Amino acid sequence: MTNHKYIAFIPARGGSKGIPGKNIRKIHGKALIAWSIEHALSCKKISDVYVSTDSKEIQEVALKHGAKVPFLRPDGISGDKASTESAVMHFIDWCGNNKVVFDNLILLQATSPFRHIRSVQKAIEKFEDEKADSLLTVVKSHKFIWNNIQSPIASYDFMKRPRRQDIKEKDQQYFENGSFYITKSEIYKKNSNRLGGNVSMFEMTPEESHEIDDLIDFEITEMLMKKFGDKNDSK
Repeated sequence: MTNHKYIAFIPARGGSKGIPGKNIRKIHGKALIAWSIEHALSCKKISDVYVSTDSKEIQEVALKHGAKVPFLRPDGISGDKASTESAVMHFIDWCGNNKVVFDNLILLQATSPFRHIRSVQKAIEKFEDEKADSLLTVVKSHKFIWNNIQSPIASYDFMKRPRRQDIKEKDQQYFENGSFYITKSEIYKKNSNRLGGNVSMFEMTPEESHEIDDLIDFEITEMLMKKFGDKNDSK
């Protein structure tokens, strides 16, 4: 039995009402899911990359790109209403039954195909430096946010509208961009949730923070990948 410090997990259902075959649709020359598999494989701290899917087509593509797909996900956790957490907990149970032991799980979303080459590695380093229990990726927001359209409430003092450059770091807002998460296995087992304990944030660039939900997102993200992808890790 080998104890892995980090393993990657990529959930990818076959059914997609918005974009049929979304996870294996080509973007910038590769299947959508291939990008996340390759990002994980390129990170030296990650031992193995597992894909959880209910689709044989996705399974074949994932295997072709170097991921492990040792099972097809049961129907009960594969529908439109199935949560990502249910897929993770199913995988954790599978690991327990198959003597796969790991300390930390890195959940990568296939719908976020653009990451700079060392973003995952840098996030792991931050996770370790801050002795975090879980980590989420975020992007800095320069927008003024309002809630409750019936009874509007601002997230800032609109009587003293600040200039963007004058916002203090402690008052800066960040959006969860959903690209990937790092979680100690014990946190998942305790909370059945990707976040818990000492939570850390890893800031990503705006171009890395586009999720694909529809065809317009495909076009925008592919354009960003073509423009910024070759810059790799200059930041």
